[in-house]
Amino acid sequence: MCGVFSIRSKKLNVAQATYFGLYALQHRGQESAGIAVSDGKRLKNVKNVGLVSQVFNKEILEDLNGFIAIGHARYSTTGSSNLANAQPYVASFHGEDVAIAHNGNLLNTDVLRQECASKGFKFVGTSDTEVIAALIEQSKKETLEEAIIDMMHTVVGAYSLIFLYRDKMIAVRDPHGIRPLVVGTVEDGFVMASEDCAFSVVGGKMLREVMPGEIFIVDEKGTHSQMLLTETERRGFCSFEYIYFARPDSVFNNKSLYSIRVKMGRNLYRENPVEADAVISVPDSGTPAAIGYSRESGIPFAEGLIKNRYIGRTFIQPDQLLREVGVKLKLNPIVDAINGKKIIIVDDSIVRGTTSKKIVKLLRDTGVKEVHFRVSSPRVMNPCFYGIDTASKKELIAANMSLDEIREELDVDSIAYLSYEGLINAIHLPKEQLCLACFDGNYPVSVSDQLKRSKHLFDDNGPRSSVG
Repeated sequence: MCGVFSIRSKKLNVAQATYFGLYALQHRGQESAGIAVSDGKRLKNVKNVGLVSQVFNKEILEDLNGFIAIGHARYSTTGSSNLANAQPYVASFHGEDVAIAHNGNLLNTDVLRQECASKGFKFVGTSDTEVIAALIEQSKKETLEEAIIDMMHTVVGAYSLIFLYRDKMIAVRDPHGIRPLVVGTVEDGFVMASEDCAFSVVGGKMLREVMPGEIFIVDEKGTHSQMLLTETERRGFCSFEYIYFARPDSVFNNKSLYSIRVKMGRNLYRENPVEADAVISVPDSGTPAAIGYSRESGIPFAEGLIKNRYIGRTFIQPDQLLREVGVKLKLNPIVDAINGKKIIIVDDSIVRGTTSKKIVKLLRDTGVKEVHFRVSSPRVMNPCFYGIDTASKKELIAANMSLDEIREELDVDSIAYLSYEGLINAIHLPKEQLCLACFDGNYPVSVSDQLKRSKHLFDDNGPRSSVG
């Protein structure tokens, strides 16, 4: 999961607009950031490890002159977290620079890497985006659009990609539509981003989503699009975008994520009611569902935990030690609001369980009388191969413990998860259009046995059960 942004405008300062757009998408990646700008002839690219505000300053932005730009905020899944893997990645097509920003994860990277290396491509990093760059560089096609089409027929997995080339930006999305990509308008041009929440900060308005299997081009003539890959492919939009990753003020499939998350909380109470004095959330991602739970139950919502918003997301940091230290710095209990009370705490998900356990201990140490944990998604039973770092199966608490064992491990008085059906009801899309593999093991894009073994989906006796 990463954040991508692009803009074409001759009235706006596109470097500054991309900076603000990436700021709005910072929740999607906190390890590195980059911006590439073109004046139609020359391309400048600046990227580094760190947050958007750490990588860029006034002087750097002023030096990025042009009328078209793309940006990237990275969170690593394939490829380690270092400068070599930061994006945008600049490739060469027929001697001209092409900047690439990628959100997603490819499944046939190893095979393609070997093929491209055997043809002379010199890899400097380990990300799958560099494999895409290699395919573009080695293409014999006359136009970049044709090279991109070839690439789309070659790679397998999840990808929402934006290319910057000369005076145009080109967006493509995998045929399953696993990762989001949307298009908007500004006064004299167009913007693209992972989420439409990045549009308002630059004065943009939502136009539509880039469709699965589509190539969408913005140039001096306007917009052009073409469906390239078959529409008979199974759709598989990531359900975790609805649950956790995307900002609540974003819109997917014409539905507000905030309203969807509130409904998740309402459904959660209907399925798993409990008596208590107050409902609190794990801020900020658990708050809409907690509000929904409170509204449906009539139990008052209270602000029981205060989040230090200068601390990044603990889940998307790739190192477990960083996650654990982050939890200690991130949340503080409001003693007067919860001391001596029976509390329902609502979170969007439980993955490894380490963060949840520490939060419960915070509440216990504050003097909470009872802790009832409610989770506004089903049990995460399987790892993701499409761009989310949900670790291996052996690290997923729900895949290795029963509900009673999880309750004991977290030291809560009760625990309950939203059902599979309750989640789909809240999202309001057919399950055939969603990727729910982390819950049911039904992967919309076939995953090789080798990759499955790397995530401990297989043991010595064959595949493990995925549903629990």
